Amino acid sequence: MLAGALTTSVIVARWLGTTGVGSLAVLSVTVALSVQLGCAGLPSANTYFISQDKTNLASVWSNALLFAMLIGSVIALLVILVARSNPSLFGHVPLELVTLAAASIPFQLINLLGLNVLLGIERVAQFNILDALSQLLLLINAVVAFILGVDLFMLVLFNTVSAVVVCLVVVGIIFRDIGKLSSDLLKLDAQLFKRMIGYGLKFYISVVSGIIILRVDLLLVNKLRGASEAGVYAVAAQMSMLLILLPSVIATLLFPRVTAVQDVAGELTMRATRHTAFVMFVVCLVAVPFAFALPYVYGESFRGSTVQLLILLPGVLLLGIESVMVQHFNAQGLPFTIPVFWMICVVANISLNLIVIPKFGANGAAAVSTITYALIFLLVAGYFRTKTGHSLSTALLLRQGEFRQLFNVLSPGASLR
Repeated sequence: MLAGALTTSVIVARWLGTTGVGSLAVLSVTVALSVQLGCAGLPSANTYFISQDKTNLASVWSNALLFAMLIGSVIALLVILVARSNPSLFGHVPLELVTLAAASIPFQLINLLGLNVLLGIERVAQFNILDALSQLLLLINAVVAFILGVDLFMLVLFNTVSAVVVCLVVVGIIFRDIGKLSSDLLKLDAQLFKRMIGYGLKFYISVVSGIIILRVDLLLVNKLRGASEAGVYAVAAQMSMLLILLPSVIATLLFPRVTAVQDVAGELTMRATRHTAFVMFVVCLVAVPFAFALPYVYGESFRGSTVQLLILLPGVLLLGIESVMVQHFNAQGLPFTIPVFWMICVVANISLNLIVIPKFGANGAAAVSTITYALIFLLVAGYFRTKTGHSLSTALLLRQGEFRQLFNVLSPGASLR
């Protein structure tokens, strides 16, 4: 997935230049924000309720599928109406491109909910394959579009069709798994849906806040400084997202496990957090020389992305650690304190961006992101220490025996068991 995303990014940058990359990034962020705003926290609710009781599978999926089709369609229509009534919000990206990208929203929402259903029934291999398939199709689309020499409209069309294809595969696999457990493929359950929404809405605040912090700065750079500068910043932002992918995967796999065992003392979460902190520190160090290589990979016009990625790296490290540590609270039913932390960070992020971006541009946006990532880390880490009684050094620093185990696994000829 990392290789595919990086290759896709380079091809598109070389083909479209900074302005084209900026427009494509705006469309991608718009779809991602729409999907996350529309999910109502149900992805986490799907995993949570299925992990607790596998017999909920058919009802959880039926509720989620109906919700995604209805709400996804409504949100897609709203995006198109907003783009038609106020084009400046999208940096004057053509309406036909916004419409085409918006058409993928219902299918993207089904994919998101479906993948979390697979996670709940511990189909990790299928989860990974389907997640990788989405990225592979984006790479194929970019290569085909580049070879054919078509315009941005055709690339967006290819990507929308890919979202539909992945959606059909996800739906088919889940219905197949349901058929192995029950004769009722569709089993709507209003009471369960009410519980799912109640649980999901607590996650919703955190998820939406997180996606706003991660994505809205690009939209602000595009609106306040133009598509060209947004295109440069999009490269740095995408690199930071790729670095965060590893802890995101760890957090995704950790969540159903700590939910199932109810690790109140946080021991399992701390073990995962310690390893994540060490690995992310190494990853961010390795990313430093890579940052200086970005202009050679993407082109001279993307030189500004080097400084922006270097500014983002400390925040990437801290956000990666936080994303794993917070799974302790997610598995405990998510106390409302965590969503409050995220709301504080959203207010700080948007306020600072509106002050900083007009004067300092994308460099200022990168600095604000790192400050915000550090803030959510400090809030969650402090809360973890208060609730579990464990010191931060215990939660973050690998123990001697864990160092040996880690290096034994990474040493040549080591076997994984």
